[in-house]
Amino acid sequence: MIGLLQTVPPILFGPLIGVYLDRLPKKPIMIAADVLHAVLIGLIPCSVSVETFTVEFLYVLVFLHAMPCHAMASAMFGPALTASVPYLVVRPQLTAANALLQSTTSLGIVVGPALSGIGIAALSSQEVLCVNTVTYLISAACLAPVRLVHEQLTETRGNSVISTTRDLVEGIRFAFIEQRVIPILILMAALYTFGASAFATMFPVFVRKMWDLGPIEVGYLWSALGLGLFLMSIALIWLTHWELSIRVYAIATTSAVAGATLCGLIWVSDPLLVVILMVIIGAGKGALTPIAWGIMQEITPRYMVGRVLSLYTTGAMAAAVAGMTTFGWITEEFGERTSIIGIGLMLFATSLTAVGLSRWFDDHRVLPD
Repeated sequence: MIGLLQTVPPILFGPLIGVYLDRLPKKPIMIAADVLHAVLIGLIPCSVSVETFTVEFLYVLVFLHAMPCHAMASAMFGPALTASVPYLVVRPQLTAANALLQSTTSLGIVVGPALSGIGIAALSSQEVLCVNTVTYLISAACLAPVRLVHEQLTETRGNSVISTTRDLVEGIRFAFIEQRVIPILILMAALYTFGASAFATMFPVFVRKMWDLGPIEVGYLWSALGLGLFLMSIALIWLTHWELSIRVYAIATTSAVAGATLCGLIWVSDPLLVVILMVIIGAGKGALTPIAWGIMQEITPRYMVGRVLSLYTTGAMAAAVAGMTTFGWITEEFGERTSIIGIGLMLFATSLTAVGLSRWFDDHRVLPD
């Protein structure tokens, strides 16, 4: 339920956000999103006591106060950050730049869950949320010295409503009619997030039911996942100059490995072996996003990147909602192991889609000279 409440607002407003990402300077948007994150997350420990905090109150707080705006901030920050990359590096370095961005995220996954698990066990969730608030303010400070060279912005022409509609239609036409690659990338991301978001949402349940582990162990396992993600992000730096078909084939290979390893979790009981498998799963999941972002940045005009990336994000989030709903129901009706196998199959479907796209790249020329 919480996962659904967090993702509905970006799905509804994601394409419209993309229009304004192409019109407005991206650095102020990212800084404002970080500050908004900090304020809204800080509301939870500051406005509610543990004694009065019920599940029903959590739902109300998530939907009416913090999380819709929090999700909107996420919907703005991610595409704005990705749309800024073409103004920082040249085209052959796009995949490497995206991989480095993901590596910083993965380091946060390595350190953050372990520290938060220890903090929750030793102190309380409220103190951990207060620390989390400060990290967003640090992020905003780090963005301040960044300079985007020759940033291209779309001008508002005539009536604002008509102009916004025209720009939105232009982005949709480019993504779904003029470019055959982008719909396949969106489908691939949708298949991936359909399973991966469900795994992220249901993971504490899986850990509790299958291995009877607590918050500290959950934090360590998430850190293992982040370690695998970090290792794959570093490896992708060397893929940035490879042909498009080879880069997409890397997605196919890593997604298949992640799917097979994830299914292997149902047969494992040794915690150390679970940690090893989580590292492999993290590495397997780490190839799709930097490569897909890099391809879209390469084939999309700079003044339209925000709209295209927002469409990509909207499709992925819609699939995430469907995945969380579907696998939440499967877990309740058929058990954790059945749900894990289903999630693994979705990663296999991602792999098959990537194989088809890789072969299409072999037969067609996509990038200009």
